[in-house]
Amino acid sequence: MVECCGISPNALDEVIRRERDELARRETLYRGAHPPLDVHGRTAIVVDDGMATGATMKTAAMSLRQGHPACIVAALPVAPPDAEARMQSVVDQFVCVMRPQRFLGVGQFFDDFEQTSDEEVRVLLDEMRARRSA
Repeated sequence: MVECCGISPNALDEVIRRERDELARRETLYRGAHPPLDVHGRTAIVVDDGMATGATMKTAAMSLRQGHPACIVAALPVAPPDAEARMQSVVDQFVCVMRPQRFLGVGQFFDDFEQTSDEEVRVLLDEMRARRSA
């Protein structure tokens, strides 16, 4: 795909570097000093607001698989009709509320499809950690 689009190796390397930097920034911001959750032998549920290509969900599932969970479940409110088939190599179960035939994109099924801010994510994670330790 990279060759077909005429993307130079240097341009690709730059995009990869920027994305890795962004992932590191988010991990530091969201996790802080907390260790990753221990999923070994547990059921891990990966939740997303919807699936278009499946790249994000696949990446999350593949990352989780390294922690040796007993089962990985993909849970979504909406996805294209062929979504489950695309995910079967990386998840053990696929749960999706709607798989409409006329799927144009995830955003078409939401009244408000704004991005979640870093601050919102951080606050929600802090609340979850507080409940778990209580």
